[in-house]
Amino acid sequence: MKQSKLVLKSFLVAVAVMVTGTVMAQVAVGVRAGVNLSNLTIKDADGKTVDGAKLTPGFNAGLTFDIPVADEFYIQPGALFSMKGAKLEKNAHEYFNSDDFSPAASGDYTRLNTYNLEVPVNFIFKPAAGNGNLLIGAGPYFSYALGGNFKRVTDAFGTETGKLEFANDYNDFSSDAGKMTFGKRADVGANLLFGYEFASRFSVQLNGQLGLTNLEPKTDGRKPEEVLKNNSFGLSIGYKF
Repeated sequence: MKQSKLVLKSFLVAVAVMVTGTVMAQVAVGVRAGVNLSNLTIKDADGKTVDGAKLTPGFNAGLTFDIPVADEFYIQPGALFSMKGAKLEKNAHEYFNSDDFSPAASGDYTRLNTYNLEVPVNFIFKPAAGNGNLLIGAGPYFSYALGGNFKRVTDAFGTETGKLEFANDYNDFSSDAGKMTFGKRADVGANLLFGYEFASRFSVQLNGQLGLTNLEPKTDGRKPEEVLKNNSFGLSIGYKF
């Protein structure tokens, strides 16, 4: 009886290894890198959009994995390092700074940059077109801020730089003068992409992201009335091995 169970377990392990090997053999691993233009959507407690948030450049780079699920259809998870943020002027600048910095002068601004580990999971359609394939895809992304920094320029205090601070509740932030309160680390959103994959295995794609998570921290555990969300679009190139 024990010998039969051992044979059965060995058989199941062998089948699992063969299936895993077959699936992995079909997975196309790729590298991807590109530029982002990102921004923040900011709304106050009355639901009014805070003006003055401008696009700021960044970049992304990492790995992608094309897993075939049907003819011309793929699931494409990835692991990327992504830089996001915004340039804040006028009311948006005041939103992220204390009363000491407001009202903002005409040349005042704050530039925010966050550095994120990002895991997109896109559903890709690759119809043949010419000598290559179109890339049409959409799906969710999951992101976690590893860190960030700010540059604040004001007529009153000149240029100051420091680190962004992340927390889920305002009570958890420190009062360190070299840090600026930002928001939550974890973000979930939606991806859209359109591009072309050449027969040479190189590809180029336009991609857009819409953050769905409100990054505004809670206060004493209460849900925030304000809104802070990421959004971005960009251009990237890739190569499949």
